[in-house]
Amino acid sequence: MIPQSFITDLLNRVDIVDVVGRYVQLKKGGANYMGLCPFHNEKSPSFTVSPTKQFYHCFGCGAHGTSIGFLIEYSGQGFVDAVKDLAQSVGMVVPDSDDKIPPAQRAAQQAQSLAMTDALQQACDYYRGQLRHAPNAVAYLKGRGLTGEIAARFGMGYAPSGWDNLRSVFPDYGALALVESGLVIDRVDEDGSNKKRYDRFRERIMFPIRNTKGQVIGFGGRVLDGGEPKYLNSPETPLFQKGLELYGLFEARQAIRDAGYVLVTEGYMDVVALAQLGFPQAVATLGTACTSTHVQKLLRQTDNVIFSFDGDKAGRRAARRALEACLPQVSDNKTIRFLFLPQEHDPDSFVRERGAEAFEQEIHDAMPLSQFLLREVTAEHDLDSPEGRARAQFEAKPLLQAMAPSALRLQIVRGLASLTQSTPAEIESLFELSKPVAVARKAPPRQGRPEPVGLEKQMLRILVAHPTLALGLDEAALVAFNTFGEDAADRLCQLVATAQALGANGSFAVLSELLKEAGTEYDAMIAEIASEPESDIDADRIWIASAVRQIKMNALKMELNQLFSSGLTPDQVSARYREITAQQDLLAREEAAAMAPR
Repeated sequence: MIPQSFITDLLNRVDIVDVVGRYVQLKKGGANYMGLCPFHNEKSPSFTVSPTKQFYHCFGCGAHGTSIGFLIEYSGQGFVDAVKDLAQSVGMVVPDSDDKIPPAQRAAQQAQSLAMTDALQQACDYYRGQLRHAPNAVAYLKGRGLTGEIAARFGMGYAPSGWDNLRSVFPDYGALALVESGLVIDRVDEDGSNKKRYDRFRERIMFPIRNTKGQVIGFGGRVLDGGEPKYLNSPETPLFQKGLELYGLFEARQAIRDAGYVLVTEGYMDVVALAQLGFPQAVATLGTACTSTHVQKLLRQTDNVIFSFDGDKAGRRAARRALEACLPQVSDNKTIRFLFLPQEHDPDSFVRERGAEAFEQEIHDAMPLSQFLLREVTAEHDLDSPEGRARAQFEAKPLLQAMAPSALRLQIVRGLASLTQSTPAEIESLFELSKPVAVARKAPPRQGRPEPVGLEKQMLRILVAHPTLALGLDEAALVAFNTFGEDAADRLCQLVATAQALGANGSFAVLSELLKEAGTEYDAMIAEIASEPESDIDADRIWIASAVRQIKMNALKMELNQLFSSGLTPDQVSARYREITAQQDLLAREEAAAMAPR
């Protein structure tokens, strides 16, 4: 867990205008900055960034959040990765309670990472320059129907023949970062007497692999002739793990949002060719099976994922592995489908032969995950025999166990039950599914707290906008909140405690990030505050103080009305009466002093 104090310090150090400005062209407009929203299509800017609130808000689609939230939504990163990226940008190191690495070693690792990133970018620039002077490589790409524009968009290049061309790029060809990043290979004789270094990539079309920040983390190289291997990838490095990255995701992010889905293909050339042919929302796994991490990354970008596989046996095997990777990530508000092309086609050849409209239809008709799963477990078995039905259930068991309890899992259970002459309850019991859906009696949903209104709502708004004002609230104010009723008092006390815990560094951005992690209760209020001009904190401080005095007066009045029926002795009643009236007089004087002209 990253300590909240670190998150607070980080959000107070970064400038959201700088963070958003790396990805969105912003122009000053009054107190805020304006730009075209990166989360939906628009022609006139409705996307605002507030340097005082350290918050962004789109009046068109309602997107809003802090610097952390922007990186999560824009790049598809997880919370921890977004925090680490922001921290690195301001020279902070994210603490980790399980991290036993000494600070000096951690700093060395960061320096190593920066050196590798720099080396890979320099190599990418070199390969791109070489492509312009390699007629054989240019002819190959033109023969595949690619233009110079699309090659430039993906940063494609060419590694020429020769064993040490990178020596002209790096004055220190012996640098450790070159071998650590996979750009060169060190070969040592068996007796260790002679070490020879040479370039890993030679005579290959080069596809740079970028992470979600756009940094080059590795390469894929394709031969021009029939040499082997056809594709050569960078080795696994601290920057590049094939099971975590997707080729083309950085380039496809906006197209995925525009299309409403992502198309997952099997190779580099599929991605580039589809972008050329009008399908820029395509990505590819990197010569490895689809993993659960791949699926997580994709579902951060869109609610609709379509896997495209060749119709041959290899494509079917790859589809089965993708299905297994998807199951732990399946939820009722996400859609995952599988597209199988005819055996003689890959996406590139299919579109060129049959046209974009035909491919669009194939995408539209792609098989839902539920249908594919049931087909996989039943296709090879005779469902007319008890043994065949039992075998189908046997194959389905681990797949269904991998899924979280959900409406979709229940639908698949019902489908399997129908095919195998069972009941859904029997399937769930036999498979020992966690939290059975078909047989569990669910308690009615607990009613949420009533929406805040009037004085309570205004207090909540001000405390969310200016959390430091909570530091001025004492225990007597928290007790007086009970005049609002139990639910409202509980909500106010929780918000005050959260705001007070942030201390003097509390801000709207920091508190909203905390509230967002806790649930959706404050989402609408945060969006309203983000969309309005920032309120005057001094005026709000005066209003809060007056409101608290009013609440305390109401609490004292209620107690006074009930005092004589409280069961206290006459002496106790008399003593408490004097205390209450004295407190009322004090509050009245404070209110009069606050309202007096200055």
